[in-house]
Amino acid sequence: MPHDWSRFTQKININAPVQVIYAAWTTREKLEQWFLRKAEFHTTDGKLRDANSHIHAGDTYEWLWHGHPDTTFEKGSVLETNGIDKIKFSFTAGALVTVQIGEVNGENIVMLTQEQIPEDEHGMVYYNLGCQTGWCFYLANLKSILEGGIDLRNKNMQLAGMINS
Repeated sequence: MPHDWSRFTQKININAPVQVIYAAWTTREKLEQWFLRKAEFHTTDGKLRDANSHIHAGDTYEWLWHGHPDTTFEKGSVLETNGIDKIKFSFTAGALVTVQIGEVNGENIVMLTQEQIPEDEHGMVYYNLGCQTGWCFYLANLKSILEGGIDLRNKNMQLAGMINS
């Protein structure tokens, strides 16, 4: 069976309550603790969400990463939130990302699926392989933050090309 370059799924177990994991994905304050340098969300009427306010479907976002200049950013839309265990948002190159949190064999699992990835060579390299690498690190950092409080991100702008930024 040939590899499906249009999508991938990554999973990680995290020893934290589902509601804590969900908040880590749905508030600016928490996203900036493990994932982003800056995570701004705007409501459907254009107002900037407060740092501890949960995102909602229809919100738009602008994200910046540690270790990258302000010219490296992502803009998109929140497509779905259920307030419990699932979010979906648009992502780079027209892709969609779905995050589902659930219990399997007594463990809380975060399952991230990125789909609708372009299947040309650029898409396969940058948006499939590249995003898999990035999500692998950030999911591990989410686990590190929620289980032990250690932030593994590179925050030094002088260190380019690091796997942890």
